[in-house]
Amino acid sequence: MDSGRRKFFKLFAAGSLGAGLTPVFPASLSGIAPDQPTETNIADALKYPRNENSMPGKYPGRVVRVDDEKSISDGTINEEAVYNMLDGGMRNLGECNDVRDAWRQFVNPGEKVGIKVNPIGGKLLSTSHALVKSVILQLEQSGIAREDIVIFDRRMQQLRDTGFTPENYPGIAIAGTEHVDESGSYYDENGELYSLSLIDRDWYYWADCEMEYDDYMLPFMVNQGKYSYFSKIVTQQLDKIINLPIMKNAGASLTLCLKNLGYGVITNTSRLHATLWAETSAQVCAFPPVRDKVVLNIADGIKGCYDGGPGANPQFFTDYKMLLLGTDPVAMDVVGYDIIIGKRIEMGRQSGFFDVGMQKMELAAGYGLGVADRDRIDLRTIIRS
Repeated sequence: MDSGRRKFFKLFAAGSLGAGLTPVFPASLSGIAPDQPTETNIADALKYPRNENSMPGKYPGRVVRVDDEKSISDGTINEEAVYNMLDGGMRNLGECNDVRDAWRQFVNPGEKVGIKVNPIGGKLLSTSHALVKSVILQLEQSGIAREDIVIFDRRMQQLRDTGFTPENYPGIAIAGTEHVDESGSYYDENGELYSLSLIDRDWYYWADCEMEYDDYMLPFMVNQGKYSYFSKIVTQQLDKIINLPIMKNAGASLTLCLKNLGYGVITNTSRLHATLWAETSAQVCAFPPVRDKVVLNIADGIKGCYDGGPGANPQFFTDYKMLLLGTDPVAMDVVGYDIIIGKRIEMGRQSGFFDVGMQKMELAAGYGLGVADRDRIDLRTIIRS
């Protein structure tokens, strides 16, 4: 592989948008709000009946923010502090004295529970192991067996690169839709992409746009055309999903709960960045495999960024020193938006709040996925000392 292509994929894998598309979200987010809407199959998703687990979940509009100055110091995360932050946040969210009772509102023994992490920022800026291990420990304390827990994301290689491995998580399954074997190959002995057996062709997000991928790019997109297929991980293998995004910006908007799900569970995503960024983030979450299974969101704000996201640019890292918890991904994103964009304004990266940065939250609220109206959000703040 020539050096130029290596450099391109390094950027692509770290969160840029792919060949032929805008490389970084501009402050105006002009690419996120196209003048002419692109047709999708969102109407099909909205026809499915809802159930008791459907977004916005058990506590619409409720967001718990937990701050702890001791959660990180000189770049080192304090795992005990994170565990205690999670404990306090869960008890407040579920209004329980015992954290085990709080967890049992969302998951039960015998269920397959997925933990959706975000590893695209590499070792520098991905969902922290301190948070993931705290979630697993509290799940175990609540009666969930390790063999029923799955850590997952789209790209197996990124999971491995960021330390989500069987060695670091014994007894926990690690799963990626874009699968690569131990030799580094994306193809099986028959020359077929492993990923083709890991996608569910009965569940898809259709959008009237497409890109052509070369032989190098195809393994990271899985398929071309106007269909993005859902991963079997979410459609067939899991009963419940816990979403663990990390607090990052994307231009003058953010990547948090909706984006971590919308772009994390389907194939063929590069085509969707240019004109359907906000729509994809919201609309994919309206399909039953996501809408009815994601029962909890815990945003990792111990360390995040305010510019250069969703990749990892250390000059724009910041220690938010917080967790956000809630069942409502829309309300979570609104609270996260105010924090991250507030930081961007403080640091001189933009002059004010742009309405277009809220587009995906407003779309998602329109699909019944949560609360985007700040006056209806119950923000509860816990400050640990």
